[in-house]
Amino acid sequence: METTGPGGGGCPPDNGGVSRQGSRATFTGMEESTAEDWAIIGKSFAAHGRGLADRVLDHIGLLDGDFGGFAVDRLTHSLQTATRAFRAGEDEEYVVCALLHDIGDTLGSYNHADIAAAILKPFVAEENHWMVEQHAVFQGYYFFHHLGMDRNLREQFRGHPSFERTAIFCERYDAPAFDPSAETLPLEAFEPMVRRLFAAARQTLYTGMQ
Repeated sequence: METTGPGGGGCPPDNGGVSRQGSRATFTGMEESTAEDWAIIGKSFAAHGRGLADRVLDHIGLLDGDFGGFAVDRLTHSLQTATRAFRAGEDEEYVVCALLHDIGDTLGSYNHADIAAAILKPFVAEENHWMVEQHAVFQGYYFFHHLGMDRNLREQFRGHPSFERTAIFCERYDAPAFDPSAETLPLEAFEPMVRRLFAAARQTLYTGMQ
């Protein structure tokens, strides 16, 4: 495979352009591929996966300086949310979810929570995945009415096992995290947690390529 593109149509993710040297598959159409080809691709996939934490950390760094009209920039908000969760004694997985809950803001301006949840899904428990995925709806309780929207939109999920978990996440950690004077730990303080979380996927379609 002389060139690779973004994974799509059921294709596994490619190497993202990270490894352009070394052995490469020879097929030009997947129906012609062999086990030997996929051994080569699998090796590259595994190496690329080991760099995921680096890419996540780089991407959240893009939120630095992006205020979007708020009192603090999006990175500060993310760090402050994680700091609040950490100081409250939440476990490491939860704290990383708090840190990354808005990482989708750059590419998912209209569905940022979906992007964050998709990134985290292979690595976190279902209750944490659901919390991140739905946090935008729950956060709306604090401001949707100012925009002519229904602040109680979250009520559609009342009775879900993670309803209270998500409501508490927004109330205690997300909604208050726009304070320029509040404690805000630096990204470096959370980097080891991010690296541990993304070290191994719990669930993934590509089990044969890890």
